[in-house]
Amino acid sequence: MRRSLTASAALLALAAASSTAFGAEGTTAAQQSSGRAAIAYYGGEIVRFQRQTWHWQRVMGVPLTPRNVRTLAGLTPAAAQLSAEAWQHRSAKAYKAAQHPPHLRQFLCIHRYEGAWTDGGAPYYGGLQMDISFQQHYAPFLLRKKGTADHWTPLEQIWVAERARSAGRGFYPWPNTARACGLM
Repeated sequence: MRRSLTASAALLALAAASSTAFGAEGTTAAQQSSGRAAIAYYGGEIVRFQRQTWHWQRVMGVPLTPRNVRTLAGLTPAAAQLSAEAWQHRSAKAYKAAQHPPHLRQFLCIHRYEGAWTDGGAPYYGGLQMDISFQQHYAPFLLRKKGTADHWTPLEQIWVAERARSAGRGFYPWPNTARACGLM
């Protein structure tokens, strides 16, 4: 409810700011203030969607989408809204791509013989039983951001395992369970 009210206020501010651009010569303080409010709102949305996009791109191990070269202060309210919509689209696209790891079935089979996704029993953590050195090597950003693998989502754990598999380790970090799944 609060987000929709804020978005509505930003749209009203955007409408007021754009009407002054096409209408009267001078702008009032209220119109300038509403334009700044719209830019502030969309600036927050841009940052939020950038973080979500980059998070999933880091998890998948793909190059990060670069920032726009223009600063938020140099954008009109309409341009800020378009930029926020573009970042929202990128965020949704990155999240959708992250939903389909290449070897999802294989890692779900391995998980079936390993611990729970939230297993925090040292020295192995998470649903794929990753030790600390494995986590440090293949997902240092997740380890810094969220802690050990038992705090990561199952999807994040699978992508980290996928990174290890594609780096030449194959399914060897899980010798017994990979053998039980017919992967070795």
